[in-house]
Amino acid sequence: MNTQLGHSRTLAITSGLILLVWLIVAAFPFFWTVWGSFKVQADFFSRESFWNAIFGPATQRQTGGAFTLDGYEGAWIEREFYHSVWNTVIVTVCVTSISLLFGTLGGYALSRSTRKYTFWILIAALVFRAMPHITLVSGYLLPFFELNIWGYLPTAIIVLVAINQPFTIWMLHSFFMSIPKDLDESAMVDGCTRFQAFRWAIMPVMWPGVITTGLFSFLLAYNDFAVTAMLLNQDNQTMVPKINSFLGTVQTEGTIMYAVAATVSATVPLFILVMFFQRQIVSGLTAGAVKG
Repeated sequence: MNTQLGHSRTLAITSGLILLVWLIVAAFPFFWTVWGSFKVQADFFSRESFWNAIFGPATQRQTGGAFTLDGYEGAWIEREFYHSVWNTVIVTVCVTSISLLFGTLGGYALSRSTRKYTFWILIAALVFRAMPHITLVSGYLLPFFELNIWGYLPTAIIVLVAINQPFTIWMLHSFFMSIPKDLDESAMVDGCTRFQAFRWAIMPVMWPGVITTGLFSFLLAYNDFAVTAMLLNQDNQTMVPKINSFLGTVQTEGTIMYAVAATVSATVPLFILVMFFQRQIVSGLTAGAVKG
């Protein structure tokens, strides 16, 4: 008995240490970037000493203090980063809403269908989801140019929905499959139509799955670079392409600290969002993994 307790305690300590090391390694880049966003470039990217990024001697010489908001002021005020934030909000909300609307209806229909072609529709969706994003973008470029709508937010929304829709259908289909068909059949026996059974009997049970799928759809649109960089002009850039523009090129000096401050500004909302919805995400993933 004592031997078993000893092995259990050793396993618990070892697991705890491994988890602690993993958390430190995973969290360090984020906290280091947050710290560096309040320094000047000469300190945060110093080649002389690592400790310059900690104590900030150049920051003290240039600004008179150990910390500075110059990076945030440059990004948000001088380079008007708030425009990109607003564009990102529009794109992510539209992509998430449209994807969930059609994904919920499509996933429910496929989960309740007895047709043989249902399987092939899901396979086709999986193939399109596996395709490189650049393939879909290149296919849309010509009609966008001919219609003279290239560079505007709806063009990016259309392509991102096309990329994201197969994923939402697949994921929501698995969630609907975990709900017994007896539930909507009982509702229809009580006098509901198919849509009323879907709305009043199925959707209240499906909310964890919808929230989980919606969060992944949100992250796809929020973090996208390839689609938005190719389809949006300078005035309509979202956050990720805008941050990339701060870095400059080989020929021009980039405002790197603007990029660091903008990266922190873009990452903090994601951290808060995931922490706020963590219970719904866990319950949603669990519900999709277990079939009733």
